[in-house]
Amino acid sequence: MYGGKKVAISNEYLKGVYAQAEKRNPNEKEFLQAVSEVLESFEGVVAKRPDIVKSGIIDRIVEPERMITFRVSWVDDNGNVRVNRGYRVQFNSAIGPYKGGLRLHPSVNASIMKFLGFEQTFKNSLTGLPMGGAKGGSDFDPKGKSDGEVMRFCQSFMTELSKYIGPFTDVPAGDIGVGGREIGFMYGQYKRLRGTVDGVLTGKGLSYGGSLARTEATGYGLCYFTEEMLNDKGLSFKDKTVVISGSGNVAIYAVEKATQLGGKVVALSDSNGYIYDPNGINLPVVKQLKEVERKRISEYVKLVPGSIYTEGCRGIWTIKCDIALPCATQNELDGEAAEILIKNGVRAVAEGANMPSTPEAIELFLKNKVLFGPAKAANAGGVATSGLEMCQNSMRLSWTFEDVDAKLKEIMKNIYNNASAAAKEYGMEDNLVAGANIAGFMKVADAMMACGVAY
Repeated sequence: MYGGKKVAISNEYLKGVYAQAEKRNPNEKEFLQAVSEVLESFEGVVAKRPDIVKSGIIDRIVEPERMITFRVSWVDDNGNVRVNRGYRVQFNSAIGPYKGGLRLHPSVNASIMKFLGFEQTFKNSLTGLPMGGAKGGSDFDPKGKSDGEVMRFCQSFMTELSKYIGPFTDVPAGDIGVGGREIGFMYGQYKRLRGTVDGVLTGKGLSYGGSLARTEATGYGLCYFTEEMLNDKGLSFKDKTVVISGSGNVAIYAVEKATQLGGKVVALSDSNGYIYDPNGINLPVVKQLKEVERKRISEYVKLVPGSIYTEGCRGIWTIKCDIALPCATQNELDGEAAEILIKNGVRAVAEGANMPSTPEAIELFLKNKVLFGPAKAANAGGVATSGLEMCQNSMRLSWTFEDVDAKLKEIMKNIYNNASAAAKEYGMEDNLVAGANIAGFMKVADAMMACGVAY
């Protein structure tokens, strides 16, 4: 059980794996939810590959290789000492150095870090690039903090984190609450402490090793994946109404690419509420509010006549649309919201955030033949482009925006094709949740078997 939901696993071996994970991680609902959803996909794999069972691959893959927890002390602008908790979960390095974002948000805890690191392992595998899975961050909230306070926190955080990362060991990136400002402060502290100039962080500024198209990558990649999913059924973004939750980096660039592909995005949200613009979201206004002024999405209606703001972000799913792209946070789209979307005729849902749809919602989408792109596949564009940044850093090169974008599009196309093929091979055609889990897992499993029990 997690969160009151019965885990739907019938295979006795997989039941045992889940029971052990539950015993070792009591009360870590997000992590247990992620583990159960993956294990539910593996019954066909276990039947076909007894060698995986004998080698204990699945027993091992649900346990992180390393989990680091540390204190982060810093001084605010009033001279007060503040204390936060930092994390780095190095989940699996079977196919390459650990890779995964750093999240700064009050909700950060051990369960969320482990869930994200676990998911990252499969997501990174799906990209086809040699990257293991990790995640990290802190319960520090950068909102409302001065640049000086953010800098002092980041320097303290990196002072400890620097002991465990490196270009051939662990390469963190940005995530919620960690943009160019935070990456810059952390990278500067890393260089100060280690005395080296290397590609230890991705999402860096263009002047010191960053990649063009990295800012756009997750949102663009989400739309490339969705377009591929639609095309496979004879559909496209063209002339479709799109609702996107969130208004951060992923949502903003999903709006941009969905619009370029011919869709009309009519809604965005933040943690307070959502805006509806029947004429289509005015993206320059959103970018000014969110990227420059760092204001709430409610300010949009003061600048764009005809738009409407509604308190309560979950209400965004009541807006009628053809395509829904949840890009805010985990478990934002529940069974009730899924029922409304289905009733209103939604054709496709693809996840821009990590695990934004509850198990009940996913079950309803699959049951009602709604095209559904799970996060580990659909939002892999960010980490894919981080991997491309690592390549550029290693070669001391900088590719053009067009080069990176073309590589990103090809990666997302391959992710869809591989997930779709795996689902079909194991008798679950069109179930991209299972397909992505299996396709991501098999590459990691084969590497773990080749390396012996050490991994």
